Amino acid sequence: MRIFAGLAVLALLVVAAPADAQTTDADALSKARAIGNKARSERRFYDRKFDLSGLPAYTPERQVAGTIRQWGNNYLEDSGLMAVWEAAFRRYHPGIRFENNLYSSSVAFPGLIAGVADIAPMGRQALWDELKGLEREGAKGGEEGVGETEVVEIVMATGSYNVRGWTFALGVFVHKDNPIAQLTIEQLDGILGARRDGGWNGLTWDTSVARGPEKDIRTWGQLGLTGEWADKPIMVYGYNAKYHFNDEIDKKVLKGSGRWTEQMRAFSNAAGLKTDGSLTAGGELLMNGLANDRYGIAYTGIPFLNDRTKPIALSGDDGKTFVPLTLETVQDRTYPLIRDVYYYFKREHGKPVDPKIKEFLRFVLSREGQQAIQADGKYLPLTPAAARAQLSKLE
Repeated sequence: MRIFAGLAVLALLVVAAPADAQTTDADALSKARAIGNKARSERRFYDRKFDLSGLPAYTPERQVAGTIRQWGNNYLEDSGLMAVWEAAFRRYHPGIRFENNLYSSSVAFPGLIAGVADIAPMGRQALWDELKGLEREGAKGGEEGVGETEVVEIVMATGSYNVRGWTFALGVFVHKDNPIAQLTIEQLDGILGARRDGGWNGLTWDTSVARGPEKDIRTWGQLGLTGEWADKPIMVYGYNAKYHFNDEIDKKVLKGSGRWTEQMRAFSNAAGLKTDGSLTAGGELLMNGLANDRYGIAYTGIPFLNDRTKPIALSGDDGKTFVPLTLETVQDRTYPLIRDVYYYFKREHGKPVDPKIKEFLRFVLSREGQQAIQADGKYLPLTPAAARAQLSKLE
């Protein structure tokens, strides 16, 4: 269950700015977003050269020709990365051409379901509704879930550390006066989540992840803080339910339950606040709220950190190790709340992957393909272990 969509505008009015200084009009938001995206797409954010020598060099398994149709993630095209990939791939396979409809991750699954896309790049993981739609389309009128096709998910890059739009890692932030420095994912579940009867693991409802209200964490004293902090309620600052950030937290922290704390302020993007006309992100607005609340906690990205807030380290192994949010821990994939960039495609059960798709994705996952990501300086290249795991899905 998703919640709090209706609180977005209220939170903006209370925390962010006077009502006459902003707008949530769709056209204004779209124009403001385009201004910011253009500036970021032309910039290289990272000069750091990660060691990519462990990645496989690209060697074609076979020569391919024909057309590869792509629907999905606009950021690949906005930055020019897609053009670099395509030109390099055609040097190996001159008979290949591309037809792209790269306007948004939200068009990716519609393209696959309608059969007008061969592969679908996405800046986020597929939503439950998208997977369900493709499952039912693949069933071809037969028993649900027993279809002729399956969806394959390939992680093609690690998301950015701090680039708005380019799938930045999610951090957990508190007020600078808060003495807490680290949390486990289980503790974060207690703060952000609520009692649940189960959760979705893909398209399977899993009751083994159920938990009761006794694991709810609603005061700072429950986390060991004393003195003035002990009885203070924890107010969560986050995004309204339409944002895919919530889906990411739901899958990685709330066990796919969709069960969120009742103590939450929900925010959205706004236009009309910045002098250059660019978008004021919901993350900026919610962090402004946290900056004025010593007892709050927020989830968003490093781009919205301000001088009255601080990130905390997280543990994904029940407190054995706590990992800070840094460029290095995002790229080496040790930070628990990294986000990934994906390719999706359909394949028939028991049959090999279309050779055109296989060769192109092998190229993207190769040293050459990942070097292009590094040169672009926004998304981050995969580790050799991550690349090998994805290559195995193409066999």
